[in-house]
Order: sequence, then C-alpha cells, then structure tokens
Amino acid sequence: MKTSELIAALAQADTGPVRLARPMNRLAAGAAAGVLAAVLILALWLGFQPLSAALHASWFWMKAGYSLTVAAVGFLLVTRLARPGTPAGRSWLVVGALALAAIWMMAAHTSMRAPADRQAAVWLGSTWRVCPWRILALSAPIYVALTLGLRRLAPTRLAQAGAAAGLMAGGLAGAVYGLYCQENTAPFVAIWYTAGFAASALIGALLGPRLLRW
Repeated sequence: MKTSELIAALAQADTGPVRLARPMNRLAAGAAAGVLAAVLILALWLGFQPLSAALHASWFWMKAGYSLTVAAVGFLLVTRLARPGTPAGRSWLVVGALALAAIWMMAAHTSMRAPADRQAAVWLGSTWRVCPWRILALSAPIYVALTLGLRRLAPTRLAQAGAAAGLMAGGLAGAVYGLYCQENTAPFVAIWYTAGFAASALIGALLGPRLLRW
C-alpha cells in the first residue's frame, strides 16, 4: 500500500477521539503505591515512634507539613513536565519559596531562643548523620512508582522530569520518615530533611534521561 492510500484509509476510518492522558491521576496513583511501599519498608526497618503522643505534638505536624509541601512542589512540576510543550510555570516556585521561607523562619526563631550550650543539639539533633540517607532510601520505591507512571506519558525534558519526580518522592519520603523520626526542632528539619529532599531530586535528575527515555 502506498503512503497516499494509507493516509486516505486512515482518514476514512471510523475512529473515535483519542482519550487524553490524565497525568495527575496516573502520578497520584503511582505516588500512593510508592508511599504504601515506603511505609511497609519503614515498619520492617525502623518501626514507628509512639504515634498517639506524636500526633498531638506541633513538631510532628511541622515536619509533615514541610515534607508534604515539598512533595506538592514536585507534583506541580512533574505534572507539567509530563506533557510535551507545556511550560513549567511559576506556581511551583512560589510554593517552594514559601515553604523554604517558613521553615527557615521557624529555624531562626528556635535558634535565637535556644541557649548557647543547646545550639549544637538544636541544629544537629542526634540523627543528623543518617537522616538524609534514610529519607533518600525511603524515596526509592516512590520514585520508581512515579517513573513507571511517567513512562506511560510523554515527557521530553527528561532530566527536569526526573528531578521533579525525585523531589516529589523525597517530600513524600520525608513525611513517611516522620512516622519514625523523633527530632523535634525546625533547624534540624531545615537542614537535614532538606538535604534528603535535594539528594532525591539530584539522583532523579541523573536517572531521568535513562529511565524516562521513550
């Protein structure tokens, strides 16, 4: 069959409209599956802190709120980068800037109120050496699930899409890790949780061109 005949046959075919992909739904489903896997890993690996007390503590919700806001920034980015030709926009930048400003304002306030002999404890806690790596480890199943969802879409900016998926995975992993982590100061969260988020985004950017190629 000649090309012209093929085009004519396709034009005359009784085909319905192609259903548009819904990146938000697919990515949300992938994120939910990844979070469930991360929670199961945390339960087998480190366990949970006494949640009945933690749920009434402001520091628990401070960590969860910051982590989930970072995840939302990644979600805003990745849903746009999943579609060719769609600009990244600025909403993610505004939300991210507000999240960083809020956590660092809380960190500065806590540090100024702490006595000199408590500064190291306020900023380092007792788990600063392992906190970012644990968040990074818990982000892995979430990133894999998001990547599987992205591969069914059509990202063209692969490094950026990978970084956004990594940032989203890191934020969600931080919220999961908060079910175990008993560090309770904003300075600790501002540095070491942020380091985990940044590491997840960086690795996502490095893996994106390899895993998201289509």
